[in-house]
Amino acid sequence: MTATLKPSDFYSLYSPSLCELRLYLTRQGFQPSPPGVFEQLLFQLGQRHEKDHLSTFPVFSDLTGAPPDKTVEEIRKQSPVIYQGELRYQIQIDGRMIEVVGIPDFLIKEPHGYVIRDCKLARHVTEKDHPEIPRQLQVYGWLFEKTTGKRPVRLEVLKGDGLIESIDYAGEDVVLSYMRSLLDILSLDEEPYSPVGWSKCGGCGYNDYCMSRAKENQDVALVYDLDQGLARRLRDLGVFTIQELVSRYDKASLSELTRPWGSREQKVGKKAGGILLQARAMLDKKERVIKKPELPISQNYVMFDLEGLPPQLEELDKIYLWGMQVFGEKPGGFLYALAETGPDNDKKCWEDFLKIAGEIFAEYGDIPFVHWHHYEKTKIKTYMERYGDRKGIAEKVLDHLIDLLPITRDAVIIPEPSYSLKVVEKYIGFKRTQDEYGGDWSIAKYIEAVESEDEGKRKALMDEILKYNEEDLKATWAVFEWLRNEVS
Repeated sequence: MTATLKPSDFYSLYSPSLCELRLYLTRQGFQPSPPGVFEQLLFQLGQRHEKDHLSTFPVFSDLTGAPPDKTVEEIRKQSPVIYQGELRYQIQIDGRMIEVVGIPDFLIKEPHGYVIRDCKLARHVTEKDHPEIPRQLQVYGWLFEKTTGKRPVRLEVLKGDGLIESIDYAGEDVVLSYMRSLLDILSLDEEPYSPVGWSKCGGCGYNDYCMSRAKENQDVALVYDLDQGLARRLRDLGVFTIQELVSRYDKASLSELTRPWGSREQKVGKKAGGILLQARAMLDKKERVIKKPELPISQNYVMFDLEGLPPQLEELDKIYLWGMQVFGEKPGGFLYALAETGPDNDKKCWEDFLKIAGEIFAEYGDIPFVHWHHYEKTKIKTYMERYGDRKGIAEKVLDHLIDLLPITRDAVIIPEPSYSLKVVEKYIGFKRTQDEYGGDWSIAKYIEAVESEDEGKRKALMDEILKYNEEDLKATWAVFEWLRNEVS
C-alpha cells in the first residue's frame, strides 16, 4: 500500500507549536474543532496575500485543480508563471512506497530555470521561527527536481511584510531526513504522547480534545511550571498522573531529577518546590497561600490593558487600543485611545494615550498603572522608540507600572493549569457580560471593523472591542481586590 506525504504535513507537526500528536490525529482523520474567528481571519488574509501577488503577473497559467501532468506540460512549454501547479513523485523510503504530493503557489521562469515561490503571512521564515515553512519549500524543490530532472534556481517566500526571502535548496539527503521525521510519527501503531500546555495548545484545533483527556486522566503535564521536557521524562519513568508525581517525589528528589533542556540535560532545581505545591493544590482543588501579596499602597490605581495586532497582520507591530480606568477611593470612567481608520492612525492613537495618561497623572499624582504580564511594558518601549515621548509621559507610566501576574504567582498557588488573566478571573468568580471574547477574538473583530464600509457595522464592532477591553480592566481590578482582601 502506498502512503501519501504532503508538505502541508509539516504544518500539522509544527504549527502553532511542535506536536507529534496533532500530526497523528490529523492523518488518522480526527476532526478538529471548527476554526474560530481569528483562524478564519488568518485564512482570509492569507488568501488575499496570495491573490494580491498573483495580480502582479500580467501573464500566468492557473492550474488550480488541474492534474500533475498539466504542470509538467507547462514547465516543458517554459510558461512564464505557473500558479498552483501540482507536483507528484513516488519513492521508496525505508522499505515503504511513498507518494509525495505538493502544490507550490508559484513556479516563476528565469533565464536559467524556475524559481519556486510560496506566499506566507509570517515575517520570519527561518528553521528556528517557523520550521514548517523552509521544510515545505525544500520538499517543493525536491519534487521539482525529481519531476523535471533539474534543480530549482532557488526557493523563495513572499512574507507578510511584502519582502521576498530566499532559501537555498538543500538537496535530496536533507529532504529525505525531513520526510522520515514525518513517517516516524505516521507509522506509529498508537497515539504518540505530547504533553499539553496552556500556551502550546491554545491555538490548536485539538485543544478541547486533548485538554479534556488530560484533565480526566490528571495528566502530570497540567501542573503549572512543569515544562514539556520534564513531563516527557516523568512519563519515561512511569509517572503519568499528578497523584503519582506527589507520591513518588518530594522537593529534594524532584530538584535532582534531570530532564531535556535544549540540547542538554538540566536539573529541575529550585522549581521543584513550586511544582509540588501546585500539584497538591490541583489534587485538593484548594489554593495555597505562600505569602502576603506585595501590592503597592495607594488610594487609587489605574488598571491598564492593551489590544494589539501581531506583526504578521500589520506593517507595524500595532497597538490599536490603549485602555485605562481608575479604581479606588476616587474611581473614574473607562478611558481609551483607539486607532480607527485614516492616515497616521497609529501615531494619533499613541498621542491620544499619552494625553489621557498625562491627565490621569495631573489629577491623581503618582498613581500606579496595574497590568497583567509584560506586554504593556514591552509595547510602551516600542512606541517610545517609534514616535518619541516629548513630554516624558510614557517614561512616567513605565516608572509606575505594576505587573500583577508575578505578584499573584509569588503570593498564592491556585489549583489551575495557567495563570492567564482569563483563568484567574474565572477562578475568583469574576463574570463577564460577553459570550465571546479574548485577544484573538478582539483582533479579528478589529480587522473586520476597519475594513467594513458600513459605518453602523463598524461602530457596533468597535463597541464590542471596547466592552471587552473595559471588562479586562474590571477583571484585573477584581483580581487585585481579591489579592488585597482575601489572600493573606
